[in-house]
Amino acid sequence: MPVFVDIRPDTLNIDEALIEAAITPKTRAIVPVHYAGMACEMDAIMDIAQRHGLMVIEDAAQGIMSSYKGRPLGSIGHLGCLSFHETKNIISGEGGALLINDDSLANRAEIIREKGTNRSQFFRGQVDKYTWCDIGSSYLPGELIAAFLWAQMEEADEITRQRLSLWNDYHQAFESLDRSGLVRRPIVPNECVHNAHMYYLLLSDLASRTAFIERMLQKNIATVFHYVPLHISPAGERLGRADGELPVTMELSDRLVRLPLWIGLGEHIDEVISTVSSVLSNVTKL
Repeated sequence: MPVFVDIRPDTLNIDEALIEAAITPKTRAIVPVHYAGMACEMDAIMDIAQRHGLMVIEDAAQGIMSSYKGRPLGSIGHLGCLSFHETKNIISGEGGALLINDDSLANRAEIIREKGTNRSQFFRGQVDKYTWCDIGSSYLPGELIAAFLWAQMEEADEITRQRLSLWNDYHQAFESLDRSGLVRRPIVPNECVHNAHMYYLLLSDLASRTAFIERMLQKNIATVFHYVPLHISPAGERLGRADGELPVTMELSDRLVRLPLWIGLGEHIDEVISTVSSVLSNVTKL
């Protein structure tokens, strides 16, 4: 059963100060989510895990090309998960990768990937036949998907550079709105290097965000809110529990709005910035 804890108000990542209080004798792992490609406070999380004998599984689905204190996201915990879904920075349409940072987990991960068999060991000549050893499924990407992903990987530095350029354009443009209190921009801790996975603004409340999205859409610019908090989703309520009321999660999920950010936006970004600024300048009327 997943146990949800509240997030930090600055990075919107898991609040590491609340993790220890949520640990029970049944706890087996900590799963930090690097939201928007911004790193969680991994040193503190790894220390908690070590003291309690727990695994750490990094959800770095949004975090490829991001780092924490010089370490790539997904490479710090015992396991790391990347996504190559079409909405991510580096894509293959669907699919992802499991990064295994603990040698003791490698063999079983390979067997699970290979439909529960030791087929890979057979091909390497480590066993004289292959057979079914464990649970599993067919997680191997097809050759076309793998080739498409490889081309994306080769351009990963350039893709990240272009996304960061767009992200920085937004960030500089909305500095004055942030200072005036109309919005709050993303906060980047000194120890984090992010990948510009998304650019979001925090508005004052749900009503303002709803009106903002509607007015932007009237001007043919799609801005969207993000996830429903997991602990109040149908599956979250049925299968998990929250450790407390999670007030920061609830408040910020009502205030967050995502701005367009994709390769090729450069020719339109001045128009987007101008429109956002115009709409937000009338925020008191929203």
